[in-house]
Formats: sequence, C-alpha cells, structure tokens
Amino acid sequence: MGNRLTKVYTRTGDHGTTGLADGSRVAKNDPRVVCMGEVDELNACIGVALSQLDDGPIAQALFAVQHDLFDIGAELCQPGKQLITQDYVEGLEKSADAFNADLGELKEFILPGGSQAVAGLQLARTVCRRVERSLVNLNDAVTINPLTCRYINRLSDLLFILARAQSQLEGGGEVYWNSKYSRINRGK
Repeated sequence: MGNRLTKVYTRTGDHGTTGLADGSRVAKNDPRVVCMGEVDELNACIGVALSQLDDGPIAQALFAVQHDLFDIGAELCQPGKQLITQDYVEGLEKSADAFNADLGELKEFILPGGSQAVAGLQLARTVCRRVERSLVNLNDAVTINPLTCRYINRLSDLLFILARAQSQLEGGGEVYWNSKYSRINRGK
C-alpha cells in the first residue's frame, strides 16, 4: 500500500481543484470527481444500512460490496486504471440470484420504507442509480471501464433484492404502491 496521510487537510483544494492518483489536478465538479464522490456516498449509505443489520448473509454481502466500491473509487481516481472485472459482475449476479430465490413473486411496485434497515437499503439503491447516471455521463466525456457500469447496474438490482430479503427476514410485509391511494385520501 502507498503512503498514508499524516495530515487530513492539505489546503491544495482551496481553489476548487483536487488531485487524482496520477498527479493531475482537475476541478472538483469534473464528472470524474463527481462520480468518485457519489461512489463514496453510496458506500456511506451502505454503511448506514449495515449499522441497522444483524450479522448474517445480507450484512456479509454488503460488506463485500463496500470493498468493491473502494476498488471502483481507486479505478476512477486513476484514469485508465481497470480493476473491476467480469468476476465482480458475476459475483453480484450469483448473490442476487441466491437472495432472490427465497423471495415471493413480485407482482406490484414496492414503496421504499418499512424498517430502518429496509429503508436504508432502498436509499442505497437510489444513490446507486445516481452513481450509474454519473458513470454514463463520465463515459460520454472519457472512456471508462464498461464493467464498472455493469457492476453498478447489477448492484442496484442486488440492493433492491436485499431490501426485500431483509423485509422478509424481519417478518414485515412489503407495502405495495396503490395508484388510487392518494386520490382516495384527498376525497377525489
């Protein structure tokens, strides 16, 4: 591992730029930096969800994802670096299939919510979708590892499945969307 920071503040970003791992400096609103920040935010959301979970298969899957997200951050911080491989994507797919196998058929849209853990997983899913949009935007500007985009796409699916699995584990029912609910409650 490279050098560790001995000081957290450096003052080098005071004028709106930040350094990448290759030594270059870019604006803090550069699409690459935006992606890096959103991946960091996603990792933090997963950490919040993890703090609401008991140790078990769901928590273990999320902990592995957190490490993968650091690999994605490292990849984004080093233009041209490719760390995410097909194995990462296939690992998510296998995990999603395993958790989904025990869930009931999905016939309706599910409202995000329920317990704090389920709501946290749903929030992480929505942040993951934002990361995906930012990666697409970045890829429009510069070529990035296409497997990273695939990984993030599969991750949002896995987070949805994990939220459903956690709801089932807690014995809580899922709340389904009812398009007539809001009209009924407004007297229309």
